[in-house]
Amino acid sequence: MQARLVLENGRIFYGESFGAEGAGEGEVVFNTAMTGYQEVLTDPSYCGQIVVMTYPLIGNCGINPDDSQSLRVFARGLVVREACTRPNNWRATETLASYLQRFGVVAMSGVDTRSLTRMIRERGTLRGIITTRDYSDAELLRRVSMVTPLSGRNLLNEVTVKEPYTLAGPGPQVVILDFGMKKSIARSLNRAGCKVTVVPAHTTAAEVLVLKPDGVLLSNGPGDPKGAGPATDNIKGLLGRVPLFGICLGHQLLGLALGADTYKLKFGHRGANHPVKELTTGKVRITSQNHGYAVAESTLAGLDVTVTHRNLNDGTVEGISHNRLPLFSVQFHPEAFPGPSDSVHLFHRFLDLMKAANDII
Repeated sequence: MQARLVLENGRIFYGESFGAEGAGEGEVVFNTAMTGYQEVLTDPSYCGQIVVMTYPLIGNCGINPDDSQSLRVFARGLVVREACTRPNNWRATETLASYLQRFGVVAMSGVDTRSLTRMIRERGTLRGIITTRDYSDAELLRRVSMVTPLSGRNLLNEVTVKEPYTLAGPGPQVVILDFGMKKSIARSLNRAGCKVTVVPAHTTAAEVLVLKPDGVLLSNGPGDPKGAGPATDNIKGLLGRVPLFGICLGHQLLGLALGADTYKLKFGHRGANHPVKELTTGKVRITSQNHGYAVAESTLAGLDVTVTHRNLNDGTVEGISHNRLPLFSVQFHPEAFPGPSDSVHLFHRFLDLMKAANDII
């Protein structure tokens, strides 16, 4: 069955369907990881996006029950050069194609993903529609012009948990504000001995403090931080009252709560090979990233904040810490190991921060 990807700039890519029948619409972005496609598809941060994988062969490892980052696929579509139909991995329980069909996600192969990626890099992120339906090209071009941009949208209600839940642990209690959390974040804290309570994104500062947490983690999530509704105000109510650790969207929201600004990147950072320099040590970490917005460094002046990490590809801010308050944040995903476990130490830093801060707060 034929599938098409139509972009708002008028370009149409043709290929073969290997996912579900139907259509998906959203922001078309590219990811440079060689594998990890299951984690990408199930990362709630990809809500509202059609993902283009730059690596030419996707699906080699199949799908297994353990690597999903949430209960379903959040990406609105998948585009690859070649889809592997016969995976070879001892953990695999199904193919990528059957997985996408089960969750109703449209996918297409046979696309010149190098050309598509270059277009996104040159022109910036584009709205698109991926479909197997028998619309005319002209009708698809009309429909893509009506796709709602991600800028300013609040996607948190689509990705957050509906009710709180807890992972038991003997150590400090951490409350996670779920803005679209990957399950591996909660697991990482739980493995470190923390009792982890995950609460919905709309939970107020007062409701969080009633739980008497030793620390609060602000999770990753999708979309524009300025469209995240009352989340920023809720974070303001936590400043100085409990240790905070922000990841990805949580980092951006923490920046907004402190008085900084955020802006949309031309094509974002998505992949498992982004070099980030830790400014205090000079060490370079290879990081996993998925975001389309960044904290504007110029707006941090006068906020008593130090930039701790910097992206070596484009110089953007990748981490901050406050000089007086017990809080820090990073733009990348420290729980995701794109080879070495370069950034797992950040969870231990959070544990140390909770131990030190709770002695004086």
